[in-house]
Amino acid sequence: MKKTIRNIGFVLLLSGIVYSCKVGPNYQEPEDETPQTYRYTNNATDSIINLKWWELFHDPTLDTLIGIALRENKNLLIAASRIEQARANVKFNKADMGPKIGVQANAGVTNQLFNIPGSNNLESYNAAGTFSWELDFWGKFRRSTEAAQADMLASFYGKRAIEIALISEVATNYFELLDYKTRLYISESTLALRDSTLQIIQARFDEGYTHIIDVNQAEIQKGITQASVPRFKRFIAFTEQNLSLLLGRNMDSIITTKKLTDYALPDSIPTGIPSEILLRRPDILQTQQFYRAQNARIGVAQAMRFPSISLTGLLGVGSADLSNLLSNGLGWSAGASLLGPVFEWGKNARRVDIERELTKQYLYDYENTVLTALLEVDNSLIELSTYQEELVANEMKMRAAKNASSLSRQRYYQGVTSYLEVIENQRQEFDARLAYSENYQDLLSSYIGLYKSLGGGWVSEAELEKYASQVAEEQNVDVNTIDRDSLYYNGQVVDYYLTPEQEQQRKEERKRLQEEEREARRQARRSK
Repeated sequence: MKKTIRNIGFVLLLSGIVYSCKVGPNYQEPEDETPQTYRYTNNATDSIINLKWWELFHDPTLDTLIGIALRENKNLLIAASRIEQARANVKFNKADMGPKIGVQANAGVTNQLFNIPGSNNLESYNAAGTFSWELDFWGKFRRSTEAAQADMLASFYGKRAIEIALISEVATNYFELLDYKTRLYISESTLALRDSTLQIIQARFDEGYTHIIDVNQAEIQKGITQASVPRFKRFIAFTEQNLSLLLGRNMDSIITTKKLTDYALPDSIPTGIPSEILLRRPDILQTQQFYRAQNARIGVAQAMRFPSISLTGLLGVGSADLSNLLSNGLGWSAGASLLGPVFEWGKNARRVDIERELTKQYLYDYENTVLTALLEVDNSLIELSTYQEELVANEMKMRAAKNASSLSRQRYYQGVTSYLEVIENQRQEFDARLAYSENYQDLLSSYIGLYKSLGGGWVSEAELEKYASQVAEEQNVDVNTIDRDSLYYNGQVVDYYLTPEQEQQRKEERKRLQEEEREARRQARRSK
């Protein structure tokens, strides 16, 4: 009894030693060196970034398009599949930490005994269960699992980054579509006006009241405007094609119900403090997890420099006669093995050096991503302020051009001025109206760019509900008491662990796919 207790104690002690030993550096989060404020703003914080910012434009059409894109965009579906792939990879790596149980069976016949041919045939049969377990003495499998878990988190953040980019792309293309439709309307209405002007001048020339050069100038102005019509039709078609691709659907026209200038500009500029970007920007969080995964791979490389220790066992039956295979007694064997490198010309040491340098590269990539994020925020703030100043100037220019064009036409018909003054003012009015529409679209898009650069807000009702359930569980309150509008995205991942119901759903889905594959094979055999 005492011997058994000692053996059990020895095994437990050995297990504790094995799983407390893990070579390689432990992960340390990169230092936060972000400034206290952005370069081009003095604002401290604004909670508007935590909203579904596209809803601030109050356009059901835009809301619908974004909803479709979040469900059906192919790149987003690929990102969701990568999450499931990464989740499976974690379990794949964890499986190396446990013992492996298998089965083996052999049957053979020979007429040789000690390599000397004989007159009798010798038969042999055996079947056995096998057991092998490589002890994770140096933490190779644990470091590998740690890397796989970090990669899985990176896949979550990668999907979030695609979602934010997708929403921004849909909104930007939508406002570009409205801009092109506005400029097409300006071109068509100006073309109609210049066509009627040409008819009037042609009539005046036919009556001898003006010169042929006035007719030619009117024809030139009509041609300039007429050429802009198909150009904007082309831009509209291309933008609709882009939107259809973002929606994950076949190319089709996009129905809009508002004009570009119907959209009121947001009253305030969301900024937040720079350090919040480290929690909001999924691309930053993704590169951070890539760095963490690569840091763990240093431990894997270091563990490969040490010998591996394995336990093996076998339990089975054997016989020279198949009919007596099960009637013979059980046979067994047990053992342990140690296998390790001795001299490989520094190959294993260089493997560690390679992983260390890769880890440096991932750290630099993380730091560069942070700097790029701050750059994008500052650039967006610059765009907002300068586009607003441009819009004020373009609006003043457009009003003055419209008035000057109207007055010059009256002066020409009254014989006070030449037609050159009319066409110059018409050109300036046409250009000013087009420039104002483009400037308005640029300003709206700059808001989109700012929301994107700051990391956006929640994008999924399902995620929001899951996060509300988690918060309610942590606070030990009813989930209905949780204010959904107060739940902001700060890097949390709600689907990291699957519920039993979700695990069951995945099992049922795998069974369904396997059954479909079997049925497809049966159908293929019948058709032959």
